[in-house]
Amino acid sequence: MQYTLQPILKTLAPKLLVGKRIKTSLTNNKTYALWRSFMPRRREIMNNIGTDLYSMQVYKSPAHFENFNPDALFDKWAAIEVSDFNIVPSDMETYPLPGGLYAVFIHKGPASAGEKTFQYIYGTWVPASDYVLDDRPHFEILGEKYKNEDPDSEEEVWIPIKPKM
Repeated sequence: MQYTLQPILKTLAPKLLVGKRIKTSLTNNKTYALWRSFMPRRREIMNNIGTDLYSMQVYKSPAHFENFNPDALFDKWAAIEVSDFNIVPSDMETYPLPGGLYAVFIHKGPASAGEKTFQYIYGTWVPASDYVLDDRPHFEILGEKYKNEDPDSEEEVWIPIKPKM
């Protein structure tokens, strides 16, 4: 398992997402069930932009990582970027993803090995950087190089940040 030690800093423009969400925690992780329910229906989203999939986490507050609790609930999304919210398939929801500064890491390897990448990001990179976590969604872009459990899989890990004060 490898990862880019230094992220690329990118400013994201606001995006419109449509997809499904579920309340989950790291202890009782329901990500597999979420994607299993979303993937067969993703083609129902007619106004999508591109083919990238968004695996997004929306935490209740920035304190989610300060007093880390693996039982803490958060919203997990499986989504696609769309041009507008005019057509939303039944049982799907909309999410206006705000723009802002992100640290973008590349996770290489199977998705199940992502824990080591996240431990590095939150336990090593963020504390040593000139940034703190911002109160915006965290997400992964599953693009053309994403192959789930394949050792050659790649995904982009987007972490919302802002300069330390």
